[in-house]
Amino acid sequence: MNIALTPLISLIAGILILIMPRLLNYIVAIYLIIIGLVGLFGGGLNFRL
Repeated sequence: MNIALTPLISLIAGILILIMPRLLNYIVAIYLIIIGLVGLFGGGLNFRL
């Protein structure tokens, strides 16, 4: 399987936000924490399944 992980996560997050708008704060916070950790530790967001 060759599906990029980032667009899949974005799609799932978007659907969850549409279903439950109160999740927006948590989804954004988790996203920012993950991006910050990846930036600090030098990884990339180019994961593939």
